Formats: sequence, C-alpha cells, structure tokens
Amino acid sequence: MRPIIAVLLLAAAAAWAQDTCLECHEALEGDLQAPAKAFADDIHRERGFGCADCHGGDPTAMDPEEAMSPAKGFRGAIRRRRIPELCARCHSNPGLMHRYDPQQRVDQLAQYRTSVHGKRLAAGDENVATCVDCHSVHDIRKVKDPLSPVYPLRIVVTCARCHADEKLMAKYNLWATQPEDYKASVHWKALAERGDLSAPSCASCHGNHGATPPQVSSVAAVCGLCHVLQEQFFDKSPHYEAFTELGLSGCVVCHGNHRIEHPTDKMLSIEGGVCGKCHEAGTPAAEIAGRIQGLLQRLSGEMERARAILDEARTAGIEVSEAEIQLVQARDNLLKARVTVHSFDVEAVRKDIDEGLKMAATAYEAGVDALKERDRRRLGLVFSLVAIAVTIIGLWLAIRSREQQTAAPTDAGRG
Repeated sequence: MRPIIAVLLLAAAAAWAQDTCLECHEALEGDLQAPAKAFADDIHRERGFGCADCHGGDPTAMDPEEAMSPAKGFRGAIRRRRIPELCARCHSNPGLMHRYDPQQRVDQLAQYRTSVHGKRLAAGDENVATCVDCHSVHDIRKVKDPLSPVYPLRIVVTCARCHADEKLMAKYNLWATQPEDYKASVHWKALAERGDLSAPSCASCHGNHGATPPQVSSVAAVCGLCHVLQEQFFDKSPHYEAFTELGLSGCVVCHGNHRIEHPTDKMLSIEGGVCGKCHEAGTPAAEIAGRIQGLLQRLSGEMERARAILDEARTAGIEVSEAEIQLVQARDNLLKARVTVHSFDVEAVRKDIDEGLKMAATAYEAGVDALKERDRRRLGLVFSLVAIAVTIIGLWLAIRSREQQTAAPTDAGRG
C-alpha cells in the first residue's frame, strides 16, 4: 500500500511541477521564446510561481488549446491599464507577501494610484510607466539585485527610457534633459564613482510607486531629508521668508535640481556666483556675502599653509601625526562653517571659522617646530659625519705612523 501512495504522491508532484507554457515557448523562436528564456532569472519563478499565475490557463494541459482556454481563466497578454491591479493581486495581499518577504510593503498599488503615472493611467493614458516598465516583465529581480533595473546604479537608466525621450516628454511639456543633468551632479558621482548606494537617485527625491514631482513648497522638505542642518539654518535665514513670499524654493534657486554641482565658496561671489543672480554689488546683501566668503577663504588659505609645511616635515621623516589631527579638526570646522552659511549670519559663520583658525595655527606652529627639529637633526648629522671623518683620519694617521715605526729598525739592520 505504501509504495502505491508514494507513486501517487510523486505523480502529483510531477504534475504540479509541470509547466507546459514554458516547455512550449522554450521550443519556439524569437519573440515567442524570449519570455520563457527570461523567466529563468525571475524572482517569481524562484519562489514557485509560474506563467499561469499571471496569464491564467492550465499549465498542466498538453493540448495548447486546452492550456490556453478562456474557460480555464486564460488571459493571454495583459493590457497595460490592467497591469497594476494584476500585480496587486499578490503584492497587496499581506498574508501572501508575509509568507515570502515579511518586510515587503503591501501598499504599492495605493501609492501608485496617487502618483502622476497612476493618475494618467486611470485617465486612459497608456504611455505612462506601469510596474513592468520599471521592474521588467518576465525577468523581474529583487530590488537589491545589482542587475535589477531599479537598483540604485541602474534606476537613472530605467527612468531615462521615458524621461530622456524628447518626443514623449514633449507631449507633457517636460524637459528631456533630467537624466543627463543628474549624471553631471554630485549625487550621481557619489553613487557611481564612490559607490555610495545611499546617495540620492531618482526615487530618493521623487518617490518610487507614489512618484510625484516635488512641488515648490515641498522641495526643501525633500532636500532636508538628507541635508537636515542646512534646512534648519536656512529656515532661520532672511532668505526663507523672502523666497516663501515669492513662491520659490531656496534649495533649487541656489543649487539647481537635477544638475546639482559640487558647491564651492565661489558661489558667494557677486560676479559669476550664485548671489549675483539676485543681489547687486555694493548692496548690504552683497557685503554680507563677501564677508562670509572672505572668512571661508581665510580658513582655507591657513589650512593650505599648514598642510604645505606639514607635508614638508613628514617628507623629511619628522613625526607630525598630532598636528595632522589638528588640521583635520580645522577642516571639520570649515565644513561646519559651510553648512552655517545657509543662515547667512556672518557672526555665526565667524564662530566656526575662528575655531578652525586656532587649530590651523596650532598645526602650522607644529610644522614650524618640526622643520626646526629637521634642521637640528641635519646639523647634528653634519657634526657626526665630521667627527666620524676626523676619527677615521686620526686612525689612518696612527696606523701609518705605527707602520713607519715598525719598518724603521728593519731598515737600520740591513745598513
């Protein structure tokens, strides 16, 4: 009896595992074969799901007509406007998702419906992005998979498929330069060049399923998620009220949005700088900007001076590690001052700068002392070499004298 039960269980397991959809499509060519080949790397197949879970039908039937019978729920190709709801059958089911990924959110569909993409799709615009446009179709991977199209290093390419398409973007009166602008930004450099996966990508600022372009009133809040101190200083600055009244976002006015380049102290210049876009030379605001820029440049200069002398001392073999620490602390104060700049309070910036100047001066003095030590060592080395040379000459003369004294009696005997 037991062998019969075992055979039946094995037969049932084989029937359950059978997927005639894959078997058939793998034997075809071109576009009909591609989904089956791609599905080999799909996370859903890895978790035990098959073609019928999305497309319906009977994956155990050997007859194609029976396998693709509407009577057995066969849906075939999914219409674009139906894709979010289809994916949500599982991804909005807390019980099901908890079984496979307890940390997975189950409100993606609700979020998507609030997004620009979701609203336009609901209005009948099928050009907008749906789940498959971002996550792929038959070869969907985990978000953390480096080959996933929504992996931080790949997401800009994914978004660019639409947002770099000039003809498509023209229908929505949008620029198509955002992806390229982003690739020139400090955020992309941190992500791509330094490998910092926490650096902002498209989804960091715009959201993912609930993708919504930040409005003017919310840009600062978006930037403030990472740049907390800058936001706090700016909110207390005179610019905050002025920009709010004009309906402007301070972050974008000074730094841009997608093409956020590395900020420098030159931004405070009236001529060729950011401040010059709004303020004219000779005005009180221009004077404040100039004073702040001068403070920053002074500390930068003192740090460079200290750095140069410490490098010279270290090259000479003098220990300057403690002075290096002072210089690092001076740099920290310079960074703090550059954050405090967002308050546009000269005295607040000066406080950070003065602390940094003290540390830079200490580092410089340590460098001076180190070079004096180098000179003392060199002088001592010269004296040592002279003493050694004198000793060697003395020894040589003594040996020569001894040799001459030894040779003299021998010569006398011969005479």
